[in-house]
Amino acid sequence: MPKPTIRLPALIQRQKSAQAEIVPPTPRNMTTQAAGFEHPPQPKANYFDATSGATEPVWVRTEPYSNRPQFSKLDQDLETDVVVVGSGISGVQTAYELVTRGYNVVMLEARGILSGETGRTSGHLASALDDGYANIASKHGKNGAKIAAESHQWAINRVGELVQKHHIDCEYRKLRGIQVSQYDRNKQAKDHDKEIEELKEEVEKAQEFGINVKFEQGYKVKGWDGEPDQRDAAIFSDQATFHPTKYVNALLKFLDKQHNFRCYTHTRVSDTQEKGFGIGPIGSKTSVEVKTYEGHTVTAKDVVMATCVPLQKLSVIAEMEYMRTYALAIKVPKGYVEDVLLYDLAEAYKYIRLTEADAENDYIVIGGCDHKVGQEDPEGRFQELETWVRERFTKAGSVDYAWSGQVFEPADYMAFIGLDPGTQHTYIITGDSGNGLTHGVIAGEIIASEIEGKTHPWNPLYKPTRISSLLKSATKILSHDLQINAQYKRHLTSDIEDLAALPPGQGGVLNPKTKTPIAVYKEDDGSDTIHKFSALCPHMQGVVCWNPTEKSWDCPVHGSRFSKEGKNLMGPAKGNLAPVDGEEGSENVGLKEKVMGVGKA
Repeated sequence: MPKPTIRLPALIQRQKSAQAEIVPPTPRNMTTQAAGFEHPPQPKANYFDATSGATEPVWVRTEPYSNRPQFSKLDQDLETDVVVVGSGISGVQTAYELVTRGYNVVMLEARGILSGETGRTSGHLASALDDGYANIASKHGKNGAKIAAESHQWAINRVGELVQKHHIDCEYRKLRGIQVSQYDRNKQAKDHDKEIEELKEEVEKAQEFGINVKFEQGYKVKGWDGEPDQRDAAIFSDQATFHPTKYVNALLKFLDKQHNFRCYTHTRVSDTQEKGFGIGPIGSKTSVEVKTYEGHTVTAKDVVMATCVPLQKLSVIAEMEYMRTYALAIKVPKGYVEDVLLYDLAEAYKYIRLTEADAENDYIVIGGCDHKVGQEDPEGRFQELETWVRERFTKAGSVDYAWSGQVFEPADYMAFIGLDPGTQHTYIITGDSGNGLTHGVIAGEIIASEIEGKTHPWNPLYKPTRISSLLKSATKILSHDLQINAQYKRHLTSDIEDLAALPPGQGGVLNPKTKTPIAVYKEDDGSDTIHKFSALCPHMQGVVCWNPTEKSWDCPVHGSRFSKEGKNLMGPAKGNLAPVDGEEGSENVGLKEKVMGVGKA
């Protein structure tokens, strides 16, 4: 590999308390142009406690934040079998698989329940993987591609089993997945035909690895009555969709009734330390201590970091790209559009599904227009998605919801699930590769089995210590590293020249040249109050960028995100942006995190 990857070492009564009510932004019953989605309304107090952005995903319409289980903050030291850090689908599914096997589990969540990315997905459950089985086989071989197909199909079915077992009302249903060319078969015939040949090859590969798929010449999705003409399709059977937060909330409510499960929210983990004999990864470790910013310790045999991205300096973090992705919910008459998962083959591809809007209408939920975190202007993304729908489905009505989320793309296409490199009792789940819902379900199965002491047959594909497939991706990793290094040029630039020029409700980086760059946000409540923070991400000192769509500060280096008030929303950073000029901060690591510190960060 041209640039080597740095791998660093690595039953008490439940308490509950009511939390402050989360007041979401005003519903958006208008088109994106009228609503101004590029610059959404100011989020209300505590909004970032419930989700990771200022925009509101469609799922809160039928499953509001107030429906989520409420838990207290950890206020004592504890001992347990397993600590699960994170309360999204990966953490909750893993906790479920462990609790039902008889393990005592403590779940820790830095903010509110389900406040990360699970509630900002589009709710696809697919074995028709984004990267394609031809690409997966090129990195992982035929056996790896077969495991990918088998495990994702298993995950689809596992969700269905649990929905039936626990009587979960979450819109779960099996349906078909349809892949079409991005090109018009008449106006762009040459490009269309070339892409269709590639699609036929992908169908053959997927069939080889056990996927139920066929190619159908001339297939046209019901309801697609506009331009362009993108007929011809790969049709994947046995795909599924659901309401993601209804599903996870239901599992949490089940877990909350179990004597061997405890959950604590607003409890941010600061460090994990494995204990035993030897130094670093050498020797025999017997337990792990999970430290919180409030000074409490949970001691366990194992810990599972289900935090989207591990809270560490590098390791697998250097083997992923960090992407923002966008979504709309746009009304269509009920029965007008075929109930399928639909994808095109563009690099920044579009994908759609349906969810119920009301008695007369469904929503087309469309996603896409991905770009690297903090490195491109979000301007125009929602308009592009809306235009795509209206060109193809002429009866499309109002856009009622528009939001964005974050995905993590491993260089070799597959998630990292298993023991963190250099550790013996610390498991990680990261690298969703656009399939985070099925990867989260897969993670629960793999990690629960390995904690039981079993070697799971899917381990070779997903283990974070895999080498061969990453060596085959060395060029991509090197290119990503070079591109990341270029982001440090932001230490020399400013987004704004003076505070007076900053509009209310917006933020920007002010660079005084001789001092630390400052992240500045101006309130839009009429007070013109200015908030100032160090613009340096506490993870690796990248200069953050203002995200006007989500009212957040996003780091272009490794994808950490912070609220407009500088509060940490997503790792790998563990602390908040350091306040300046008297700003208040808590749980703040700020500049204390060393740039190249040894050990986990």
